[in-house]
Amino acid sequence: MDVSLNLWILTVVGLSVLIAVDFFIGRKPHDVSIREAGIWTVVWIVLAALFGLGLYLTGGGTPAGEFFAGYITEKSLSVDNLFVFVLIMAKFAVPSIYQQRVLMIGVLIALVMRAGFIAAGAALIASFSWIFYIFGAFLIYTAWKLIQDARKEEQDEEYEESKLLKAIETRVPSTSTWHGTRLFVREHGKRLITPMFVVVLALGTTDLLFALDSIPAIFGLTKDPYIVFTANAFALMGLRQLYFLIGGLLKKLVHLSYGLSIILGFIGVKLLLHALHESGVHVPEISTPVSLGVIVAVLAITTVTSLYASSREGGEGSGPEGGPSGSPEKDRTGA
Repeated sequence: MDVSLNLWILTVVGLSVLIAVDFFIGRKPHDVSIREAGIWTVVWIVLAALFGLGLYLTGGGTPAGEFFAGYITEKSLSVDNLFVFVLIMAKFAVPSIYQQRVLMIGVLIALVMRAGFIAAGAALIASFSWIFYIFGAFLIYTAWKLIQDARKEEQDEEYEESKLLKAIETRVPSTSTWHGTRLFVREHGKRLITPMFVVVLALGTTDLLFALDSIPAIFGLTKDPYIVFTANAFALMGLRQLYFLIGGLLKKLVHLSYGLSIILGFIGVKLLLHALHESGVHVPEISTPVSLGVIVAVLAITTVTSLYASSREGGEGSGPEGGPSGSPEKDRTGA
């Protein structure tokens, strides 16, 4: 898809306006209700669908299909990320009224970092066709690791801070007291970081690790940087509302990691086939419609089987509320 500089600028400005509107509406710290989260989740999904429709009308079915395949993949991977976000919120005891602001800033940081990853990935692909071998092998390895992690039944999973985060907390003057949504405060003449800053940094660095498999995954569906960026942007911008909408349901998605591992493995194979084809080897390639169909089917099946398994466990009354007392966390960071 031939994208002009003007279209890039218009797209970035349009997304910035949408982010500003979202930030302005939710600027006052408050507890996010299910109704509010549901409305905004639908809004972001509709906006993504309209954008995909616009791609279809202007560029045809190929870019539109690649966008929807990439968007659904990134959205499903972002749902997996929410498991870790829940752990981070619990680890740092983030007050409920500040959680939406923490997520907003964290998502903005993630979007900026992913833009850098996308630019780097596009440059590598343009210069080295063999990079698809590395991307494909990495996704297959990630898929295998996801299955291994999903089979571990660790009941008391906790978020483990990275070395960078521990170093900052140890060496940078900080305060343990929350000061609203402020990232820095000045006490007794010293500039201190607040818990808000630490949590935002935790979310940002965590998403940096998630991007290591999500960016190669979407490049396996499309090589167009414009589609890769917009699919990531729409998937991330609805993540904050999705956190509040399905936060209580996350523990019921017990088979999500298996579904994601299948998707990542499938895309990894697709990348390897494409790399072989580019190298002159006559092998079949997987089309975008087939990719989209596989992704949707896998997500639908794993969602149904997850809810069925959770309902059976709930019927056994193994947890304090009639549900399972614990479930494996789907964590790609190794925390």
